[in-house]
Amino acid sequence: MTTGTATHAPLYAAGSEPAARFRDLLAAEWLKLWSLRSTPWAYLVTALAVIGFNVGQAYDTYRYWSTEAAGDRDKFIRDGIPLAEAFTSNAVLIHVLAAGAIGAVTVVGEYGSGLIRTTFAAVPARRSVMAAKVVVVAAVTTVFGALVALVSFFSTQAILNGRDIGVSLDHPGALRVVVASALITPVAALVGMAIGTLLRHMGSTMIVTVATLLVLPMVVSPDRHWSALIAHALPFPAWRRLTEPGGHLAAYPWSEGGAWTVYAVWALAAAAVTVCSVHRRDQ
Repeated sequence: MTTGTATHAPLYAAGSEPAARFRDLLAAEWLKLWSLRSTPWAYLVTALAVIGFNVGQAYDTYRYWSTEAAGDRDKFIRDGIPLAEAFTSNAVLIHVLAAGAIGAVTVVGEYGSGLIRTTFAAVPARRSVMAAKVVVVAAVTTVFGALVALVSFFSTQAILNGRDIGVSLDHPGALRVVVASALITPVAALVGMAIGTLLRHMGSTMIVTVATLLVLPMVVSPDRHWSALIAHALPFPAWRRLTEPGGHLAAYPWSEGGAWTVYAVWALAAAAVTVCSVHRRDQ
């Protein structure tokens, strides 16, 4: 008997490999994100700190609200104080700082460990790799920001309702406060990613991120025209415009649409920098 040997044509030409599908890159970035032990702890500690600040402020109001102040209930709600305590300025400072650090680590951590060289060797399409990073980080931080904002809102209003001074989510301006507080998270994370992609060093990345997101808004003054224009172009003042009562009464007012536009421009610009800056740079 003779035996025949079946021959199979190669699936791909010699020396070539199938191009990585974008969904495969998304899956790889998802696994890399959650393979770090620090990732869940970073999100947990951030959530506890932010919610704790807001709940603490609401509890102080509940504790010191006297029967004599009961007549001020309508004014308290009309002035938007319950919404201001749903997400305080101190809480958002921590939130923005943590989100910027989380975004920076996703890039700088790989450069520091050298894993980025392995990634680019396996997938030479660098921009596709970085685009997958952007999508994963933006999606995760958006969900995280939404959860923190919702938990913070409902927990603070539940405490204030003990004195009958809380508001519901359908109260005028309440949903805007929740959405603005949620979306500041991916904006800060993407900014941290972009700066980390450019600098590739954790220390300098964090300094520039903090200076951009937190220090610069405190330096500029909303009382001078040129300075107000700079402030209106920054994410943190945009959050304040969307959440603080009476923000439209500033010396140089700006619209809610302008504040939402600042969110969008910073997020898109940061994503573009992250994706495009690696194309012609050495690893």
